[in-house]
Amino acid sequence: MSSSSTTAAHVPVRVFGGPTALFEYGGLRFLTDPTFDGPGDYPTPAGVTLTKTAPATGTPADLGRVDAVLLSHDEHADNLDVSGRALLADVPLTLTTTGGGQRLGGKATGLADWESVELERPGGGTVTVTAVPAVHGPAPREEVEPIAGQVVGFVLTGEGLPTVYVSGDNASLDRVREIADRFAPVDTALLFAGAPRSPGLFDELPLVLDSAQAAEASRVLGARRVVPVHYEGWAHFTEGRADLEAAFDEAGLTDRLDWGSRG
Repeated sequence: MSSSSTTAAHVPVRVFGGPTALFEYGGLRFLTDPTFDGPGDYPTPAGVTLTKTAPATGTPADLGRVDAVLLSHDEHADNLDVSGRALLADVPLTLTTTGGGQRLGGKATGLADWESVELERPGGGTVTVTAVPAVHGPAPREEVEPIAGQVVGFVLTGEGLPTVYVSGDNASLDRVREIADRFAPVDTALLFAGAPRSPGLFDELPLVLDSAQAAEASRVLGARRVVPVHYEGWAHFTEGRADLEAAFDEAGLTDRLDWGSRG
């Protein structure tokens, strides 16, 4: 699916640390994986404790209007925390995994792979949000999901609009290739990175893209602009901004990196 003449720079992205970013698209305002709690230790259903090392660069009160939350998954505090859950009650729509839709209830809708919803734009027309596959670990999905849980990514398209990809907590380049087959080139990719690792899980291989994989994903997608998220603020993120810069430089893709504005 080709993009229009609207440039990627016309999708403003404001980052808040961790996986949380606010972006405007087609007159609508989308928030990814809301995490605004303070630093501290947070347990997960798998029995692993995650440690947040830095606060978000803003608060829910700083967001203004949010039309929809794009939630990669609801089971880990580094993707949805206490304040993030509270925020969902004030947002008209949360799109997430099929399991997450059942757990969250309320205004949450779970989407299966390649399932789409259409959202009305304020000035007329629609934005299509398509759920795309993601795997939260370095193994086949059927091996990962019983341990790390189900995750989902999103692609946003619309008449006269650029194509936006939100990866969610995905570690699989094969899934990225499937998405590229349907939607490349992508104008803006919000790539979750950081190479998070957990002792005892999957031989401590990354549970989300590492920096070199993020660069390769950008190449596969034909992404004109890449806004990295999910690389700072948590102890289990093992690769940060400097690693991403080095990987994109080595891949000859430095000009595609955009760090967004800060919350």
